[in-house]
Amino acid sequence: MARKKPPWLKIRLPTGERQARYNRVRARARELRLHTVCEEARCPNIGECWGGGTATFMVMGDICTRGCRFCAVNTRRTGGPLDPLEPANVATAIHEMELDYVVITSVDRDDLPDQGAGHFAAVIAETRARSPHTMIEVLIPDFRGDLALVDVVAAAGPTVIAHNVETVRRLTPRVRDPRAGYDQSIAVLRHLKDVDPQGFTKSSIMVGVGESQDEVLECMVDLRAAGVDFLTVGQYLQPTPRHLKVDAFVTPEQFAEYERLGLELGFAYVASGPLVRSSYKAGEFFIEQHIKQQRQHQSSGTWPAADPSPTP
Repeated sequence: MARKKPPWLKIRLPTGERQARYNRVRARARELRLHTVCEEARCPNIGECWGGGTATFMVMGDICTRGCRFCAVNTRRTGGPLDPLEPANVATAIHEMELDYVVITSVDRDDLPDQGAGHFAAVIAETRARSPHTMIEVLIPDFRGDLALVDVVAAAGPTVIAHNVETVRRLTPRVRDPRAGYDQSIAVLRHLKDVDPQGFTKSSIMVGVGESQDEVLECMVDLRAAGVDFLTVGQYLQPTPRHLKVDAFVTPEQFAEYERLGLELGFAYVASGPLVRSSYKAGEFFIEQHIKQQRQHQSSGTWPAADPSPTP
């Protein structure tokens, strides 16, 4: 039997103008044949984000070649053919919505020769061409640890590159697809910082799947040692009965403690809460302003780059 959700997990549906904007975003995504992780992953914040004019676009189809036990996205061994019009369509949608900050993610495409890295880069390039002032966050797969493919995406010049470690080391084999790995994810994040120390990186941890606070802290330390700048921590919610069961509903007080611990370790920003997700819009405004501020100070020589090593 599924656990009963506590009151702090209640979701507010959009009303009034937010409802109208939600409907417009949804309709335009349909017209352009775009997929959004908001819908495919059954994100609980879809009403809030779409009502506020924010969406996370998911490229390369809605079929993932991996079968992580927490994820609601459809999975098969082989995905569908890539849509050659998708890069232009995504760029058009972002341009029409006049967004200052967008998130672009993808399914895993282990079936493709380059695992979709080139297509991902094309989406970034088209978006840059149509909306040169828009900040682009990309949430990338691990590309099975092939760092040359990671470089293909990074070379396209996104503003923030995110890759989610998802859970603590001990639980990774239980939660994620066997082709994913805790150390593999950390290596991807570390590589991104090694090749571009001034670039911004981000990761996310789900809680409520059986982890301890000490394990979450250990994961945070590993992420900071890899130079990760931004972190989100959110509650795992079981999308269907066939998915991984919720072990515990983490209290708001515990989420506040995770935020405190993360900031003490030196993350520039930590979004930690029951309904927080890796592309949660509440974090985007802060990250956007943080990047603008740091760029301004670095260009004037008054703000040195952050030290990626964790504080004691």
